[in-house]
Amino acid sequence: MNIAIVGASGAVGQELLKVLDQQNFPVSNLRLFGSERSAGRKYVFRGSEIEVERLGADSEAFRNTDIAFVSAGASTSRDYADMITAYGAVMIDNSSAFRMDSDVPLVVPEVNPQDAFDTPRRIIANPNCTTIQMVVALNPIHRLSPIRRVHVATYQAASGAGAAAMDELTEQHRDLAEGREVTPRRFAHQLAYNVIPHIDIFGQDDYTREELKMHFETKKIMHAPELEVSATCVRVPVMRAHSEAVWASTERPVSVEEARKAFAEAPGVVLADDINNNVYPMPLELAGTDPVYIGRIRRDLANPNGLNFWCVSDQIRKGAALNAVQIAGLLASGI
Repeated sequence: MNIAIVGASGAVGQELLKVLDQQNFPVSNLRLFGSERSAGRKYVFRGSEIEVERLGADSEAFRNTDIAFVSAGASTSRDYADMITAYGAVMIDNSSAFRMDSDVPLVVPEVNPQDAFDTPRRIIANPNCTTIQMVVALNPIHRLSPIRRVHVATYQAASGAGAAAMDELTEQHRDLAEGREVTPRRFAHQLAYNVIPHIDIFGQDDYTREELKMHFETKKIMHAPELEVSATCVRVPVMRAHSEAVWASTERPVSVEEARKAFAEAPGVVLADDINNNVYPMPLELAGTDPVYIGRIRRDLANPNGLNFWCVSDQIRKGAALNAVQIAGLLASGI
């Protein structure tokens, strides 16, 4: 297949290169695109050196492209979507630009793979990283009994704000260790030795845009308009891999044993739940891995129809690059 990556020099773009190779995705030709600043950089893919081209320099650059992975921000996605899809390419977009558009599917392959084949605009949206992780975890329970309500608190790594944010966290720790004052740039406050209950801008009912994404995207992916989701999203001083504490309320009571069995059998999920041996998912151990790891499964003491669990997943892998490549894999046989 002829593949393009827009935003190839960013954290997700670089991860896409790794995932395409590791997944043995059938790539016959690969083109890389970026901003004027990134143009000219060279990256090696399967033994070949590929130079990043400036996006927009050639209006017909995507003429022979089958799939274009786009991870360069919402404004770039909106500005170049028509050019990317003009000659039949499917655009798998990692930004928030099209996620809630009614004519653009929002896809997590473990949950709603069929939606990837309904693309009137030849655009498929990759959901927000925290949403992807949560719906993969919720889906096995939802199949046992429809979930009516979800409360979630996220513990989001610096990776969610990009490569520069990861560098800033490292710099903050170094500056503090050497007695220098910290000047936040990518975060609202100092992140080192701190947690910040503020990701993205504040909006409706004083929820942040990150929290509202989880509310609306979950409904769309799970085809459950009646499902209510309330989130509190928090940035924590972890380098990579997000964690979530989830409270799910189902139509009927679901036992811990039922839930554990469903998680153990679910695609894309790894059960890590052995409290007698202090086994539960932790981002330090799971950065760079593909699945959603689930542990601390227990009944909700405040809700007879409720289950609580903890999950961890790598934001750059399953939360972005891997999910996009999995979507492409769904399409591969039909393009």
